Amino acid sequence: MYSFMAGSIFITIFGNLAMIISISYFKQLHTPTNFLILSMAITDFLLGFTIMPYSMIRSVENCWYFGLTFCKIHYSFDLMLSITSIFHLCSVAIDRFYAVCYPLRYSTKITIPVIKRLLLLCWSVPGAFAFGVVFSEAYADGIEGYDILVACSSSCPVMFNKLWGTTLFMAGFFTPGSMMVGIYGKIFAVSRKHAHAINNLQENQNNQVKKDKKAAKTLGIVIGVFLLCWFPSFFTILLDPF
Repeated sequence: MYSFMAGSIFITIFGNLAMIISISYFKQLHTPTNFLILSMAITDFLLGFTIMPYSMIRSVENCWYFGLTFCKIHYSFDLMLSITSIFHLCSVAIDRFYAVCYPLRYSTKITIPVIKRLLLLCWSVPGAFAFGVVFSEAYADGIEGYDILVACSSSCPVMFNKLWGTTLFMAGFFTPGSMMVGIYGKIFAVSRKHAHAINNLQENQNNQVKKDKKAAKTLGIVIGVFLLCWFPSFFTILLDPF
């Protein structure tokens, strides 16, 4: 089990590190879309480097060795980075929506200042939510036996009550996930609607539209897999208090 999880951590860290170095080094990759991808790669790199090793030990040993304070710090960062990653995917979906559905207005709508505001939103909202809820222990209000779990030095007891479990599921997964599904549904609908018009474009315009469609399709598949992988975790948080 350690070998499998360590391999997953290795791939997560160095795969995202390669992406970070590539986009940072090559100036031709300094585009609004790639800045979103760069920030998302940083998010996933931090998940692999700072969160997954401790989660691996807890999962395999079924015990938490690092104390209650670090438990809260660890879970806050885990929650923050997880939601941040989902928010980044939602931002990429918005970017692709304008690139495919409004290509002539894309360069004026998706600018570097707009990307900066999106990134500020992607990082600040999950951070405030995660650290605020975890360190205030608002998530534990009304949970019977929580004090007993906290007193156990070998546990990392972070359980959500009905209010915060539902809030986390809706705000951190369901709402952005629904937005992404809706956006990509619109993208593919527009692509089919304009299929005949695309054939009449000049060759260079045709190639660019095809590239945008291919990129949107690829990202749609990635987002679908991502949401499928995250669904069990968030759904468990939603159902656990009931």
